Order: sequence, then C-alpha cells, then structure tokens
Amino acid sequence: MKKALAIIAGTLTALAVPLVSLAAVSNLSDAGSFIINIINNVLVPVLFAVAFIVFLWGAFSTFILGQGSDETKEKGKSLMLWGLIGFFVMVSIWGLVNILTGSVTFGNPTQGTLPGAGGVR
Repeated sequence: MKKALAIIAGTLTALAVPLVSLAAVSNLSDAGSFIINIINNVLVPVLFAVAFIVFLWGAFSTFILGQGSDETKEKGKSLMLWGLIGFFVMVSIWGLVNILTGSVTFGNPTQGTLPGAGGVR
C-alpha cells in the first residue's frame, strides 16, 4: 500500500513540475491567475469525474449488486447520496471561484462593454 502511494505521489509530482516551472510567474496577479486557471482547468474536472464515478458505483451497488442484500443496498444508497453532495459542494465552490475571478481583476484593468437600452449608452 505504501509503495503504491509513493508511486502515485511521484507520478503526480512529475506531472506537476512542468506546470509550475513553465508558469513564469513574474508578479502576484500572474500567480493568482495561474492558481485560478489550475483550479478551473485541472482540479475541478478531476473532482467532478471522481464524484460521478462514486455516484455511478453507488447506483451499481444499489440496483445490480444489492438485489438480495439490504446491507449492500444501503451502502449503495449512501454512496449515491455522497456523490450528489459532492456535486453540490463542487458546483457551489466553482461558482464562488468564478464570481471571485469576475469581480477581482488579475492584471486586466479593462472593463467589458455594458449593455445599452434602446441604443442609449
């Protein structure tokens, strides 16, 4: 078990080193943008995939494996519930991160165009 954990940690570190070394962070706003991009483009999709797999495994356990066993059905229902809770928490946090990035400008002082009403700006 420890050997497998060490191999996984080493692999993840080896995959993450190029991301960090090629980031070329020169100031704080670039660092903030880099961290937000990593969260939005790497971490969130992986966590959504894990939550989806947990939900599917719970459904499989409940409806396929749990045909004769009430204990297996309850474990499957619990996994499905935790998968849905994981989805809800991740969508909430992802929304908060996107609100934060929309309200705080990281090195982008320009504002978008505001919508007008009836051709009046």
